[in-house]
Amino acid sequence: MPDRDDEEREYDLRWADGAEHKEPSARARMLAARWKENPPGPVPFRADPDHRGSGRRSSWVSTAVVLGCVAAVIVLLGYINFRAPY
Repeated sequence: MPDRDDEEREYDLRWADGAEHKEPSARARMLAARWKENPPGPVPFRADPDHRGSGRRSSWVSTAVVLGCVAAVIVLLGYINFRAPY
């Protein structure tokens, strides 16, 4: 029985793929209408290498900041549990 369902599904996919005309999506129609009046300018595939952010931290600094925050939270929770009257 499952084999028959697969055959029917394959037929439906072949029928759909063989359609003469496929209607574009609503977004494609919207972009086509917008670009007809105001076409987009050329955009480079990748950004220029000189345009990298100059404020980028190295990975060890980020790791130290994260570990420091985790340690501070652990100490704070331990202090709160130590001071709790119950």
